[in-house]
Amino acid sequence: MVIDPAARAVDGESVRIAKDVLCAGASSVKIVLPESAEEVERALAHRGRRHPVVLGDDSALLRTVRTLHRDRTLHEMPVALVPIGPRSAVARALGVPGQVLAAARAVLDGAERELDLLVDEAGGIVLGALSIPCGTPVSRTAAHWWTPVEKTARSLVRTLTAPIPVNGHPPRQRLRVEADGVLLADLDQPVHEVSVRISPEGMAEVLVRHTEGAGPVRATARSITVSGRDFRYRADSAITGPVRTRTWTVEPSAWRLTVPR
Repeated sequence: MVIDPAARAVDGESVRIAKDVLCAGASSVKIVLPESAEEVERALAHRGRRHPVVLGDDSALLRTVRTLHRDRTLHEMPVALVPIGPRSAVARALGVPGQVLAAARAVLDGAERELDLLVDEAGGIVLGALSIPCGTPVSRTAAHWWTPVEKTARSLVRTLTAPIPVNGHPPRQRLRVEADGVLLADLDQPVHEVSVRISPEGMAEVLVRHTEGAGPVRATARSITVSGRDFRYRADSAITGPVRTRTWTVEPSAWRLTVPR
């Protein structure tokens, strides 16, 4: 059981409830209270045959899945989450109960759900969806452990630096978008937004919104490549960039998540 430090800081009572339920219902539990990303990685690397159970929000789940994927052990056993913290929309969309007690009980007697991943060439992963917002927000995903205060400040910065519509219209961005080699948008076609999500069929659903007067372009693909001048993108709840090009590929049935039966 890996208890995220942000969860302990923002809702210690929910952590206590989840811990009591899990310890009472499981035959053997090892509790880890990490204070850094490195400690999380060490705990996961030395978990033995134990199933990883995370007490935390979407960021903690993403960190766990990313670490296991990087170590090539993600397929070995299911991951479970008890959502505690400010952001759990991704976990709920994947089937995890939003209530602490229900989620803890699902860890003990739930079922394994096979899920796909979107993986990029730099080792990043997407659990739910990604989008390329227009404009140039200044916030950027940092590769270090964020404290609760830093998390709050980063969230505020994102809100304050979100793209501002011009004359009532969202800003435009010039991007080249390819889905399995098929061109959906080119640099001479300004777009408002590119969004990608994993479909239940194990494919990526791509939506490109063009400028006024042009309807959206939709496609399904195994691989999506976006290129352009210094664009940023939001993967789940994190903003990354700027980058010049990025390719995301669907890895079908890449991991398993414990959800209610």
